[in-house]
Amino acid sequence: MEELSTDQKIQFLHRSYSAVDGLWFMKVEEKYGFDAALDIDQEVWQVLPKIQARMLKTMLGLDGGIDGLARSLFVRLRLDEFKYRLEKQTDTELEISIDSCPWQALLEKSGRANLSGRIGDRVCKADYTVWAHEFGKDIKFNLTSQICKGAKKCVMSFTMEPNP
Repeated sequence: MEELSTDQKIQFLHRSYSAVDGLWFMKVEEKYGFDAALDIDQEVWQVLPKIQARMLKTMLGLDGGIDGLARSLFVRLRLDEFKYRLEKQTDTELEISIDSCPWQALLEKSGRANLSGRIGDRVCKADYTVWAHEFGKDIKFNLTSQICKGAKKCVMSFTMEPNP
């Protein structure tokens, strides 16, 4: 029996993960319409980041706060094959720019790029807001620029609000 290398296993699982996200969306859309599929997608992306962030937090032995958030996001973005840059990091702020988004590329490849702005508004905001809250309920997320809306890059800002 043939065995896959570790890299082949990772590639297989990564492609499956990406494919299932798009396939279930399209099937829900076929049955219930785009708006319903987007509503459900947003709900999924309000749960999945909790699971992923908690897993990486444990696997990497990370604490809360901006540093833990940054370290976890860098791992996640690399795993999801984003091209990104750290723009700013302090004890209370983190800014990351995304130069290439694999989800946008998939939408373009499937001829659905015209929907990506609506998807990005809902899904990215839900995803990264939840991810940030796993590292501190006082960490706020703001998406100031989006590739899916025609910008050259996405700019994600995370700010730790002072406790009163």
